[in-house]
Amino acid sequence: MVRDRASVTEVQPTTPVPAHTIRFTTPVMPTPAILILARWTGQLVRLAVLLPVRFPLATLTGLGLLALAHAGGWLALALAGTALAVVVGVGAWRWPSAFRRVVTLRVLAAWRWWWVYQRNWQPVLVVAGLAESYHQRRWLPRIRQVACTPQSDRVRVTLVAGTAPGDVEQRMAELAHGFGAPSCRVEVCGPRDVVLEFPRRDLLAAPIGALPVPDDPQDVDLAALPIGRRDDGSLWRLRLHGTHVLTVGVTGSGKGSVLWSTIRALSPALHAGTAQVWAIDPKRMELALGRDLFARYADTSDHAVSLLESAVADMQERAERYAGTQRCHVATTTDPFVVVVLDEVAFLTAYHPDRDIRRRAENAIATLTSQGRSVGFCVLAALQDPRKEVLNLRNLFPDKIALRLDEATQVDMVLGDGARDRGATAHLINPTHPGVAFVRLDGSPIPARVRAAYVADTDITAMTPTSTRGVD
Repeated sequence: MVRDRASVTEVQPTTPVPAHTIRFTTPVMPTPAILILARWTGQLVRLAVLLPVRFPLATLTGLGLLALAHAGGWLALALAGTALAVVVGVGAWRWPSAFRRVVTLRVLAAWRWWWVYQRNWQPVLVVAGLAESYHQRRWLPRIRQVACTPQSDRVRVTLVAGTAPGDVEQRMAELAHGFGAPSCRVEVCGPRDVVLEFPRRDLLAAPIGALPVPDDPQDVDLAALPIGRRDDGSLWRLRLHGTHVLTVGVTGSGKGSVLWSTIRALSPALHAGTAQVWAIDPKRMELALGRDLFARYADTSDHAVSLLESAVADMQERAERYAGTQRCHVATTTDPFVVVVLDEVAFLTAYHPDRDIRRRAENAIATLTSQGRSVGFCVLAALQDPRKEVLNLRNLFPDKIALRLDEATQVDMVLGDGARDRGATAHLINPTHPGVAFVRLDGSPIPARVRAAYVADTDITAMTPTSTRGVD
């Protein structure tokens, strides 16, 4: 037989022969039935021990009814059940708030603990990427408690050792969608101890009317002005005294709601003379209706720059008087708290064709925002485009409000690095929900979802005095 030399590959003696890959497989052994039965028994014992601890009232009620049925028969049980229903009905009618707090919310918490969270806990956390593997075992954060408030569920969780609350903060959107909630917030209570708060419905879907204002100017807190609602139903309070605020949002996002809600909350102090608003309105549409409220008003570029430079002069004169005598400003009629409201600030700093106007406006705004806080001057500015090319002074505004934005990258420009990863999806706000925004409250790194109240023209007219208009 002749071998086909063309089909034979010659191997040099020095060529190493490739080694075969060695694969190790974990042996699969059937679990004895006695171990499975022991595990089930242990779970039943654990449930019997923990059930009275987790649901003491329901457990005692059930045991009492069973004892009554055993001692007196089904008739006694029916009579006791009827009496219990009557007591519950009378309690719900006579003391509704206490009944809701003691009974209704606890029953709701028990139901949602089992039906919403415990039942879906493992698949949601695994898909969200919060499950950890160690020694071929999967470890999940453990639910410690579920409590219900009138607006939201508070799920207290023990984290897996070696993980941090920041890992959960980066998965808030996944958790909210996984458990069917409009949003999710993370509250750190201690080491490996966090609370996940899930609103049961979107409380910000409907417009919010103008909020009431106090009659007494002494009740106006310049460090906590109520201007809207948070997504947990509580008031959204905006700090003005001792800070500056930049509001950013596209056209129609609700910047006017933020400005006018703030002015409305200030109105008792404006009438009393302990606060003043100096308004700049390049469009002549947003602020002109309430110009009687303002100590000074400008709607042209020349007058606007003059107003800003006058504010700088007054600020410096006040600082010179305070030097060596006091460090903090207290609002009085002699030295009122001054809020400089700048609508469409980019018109003066970037879009105006006159370079000298742009330079003077930037210098005045920079001086006010860097030196005005301690002497009672605040700048409240509204902007559409947060890029540095438009407003390179945005870092001089300690507090920022992100309304609906065009791009995802703009979220971090406004609220700081990592804000979008922590749930601030300002670029996904529904266009039919003007006034909805994301802010950082009380120094927390977690952005909160809020909505500014809508102040109608009739509300503005009602709070505007008939005094002579102050126009520059």
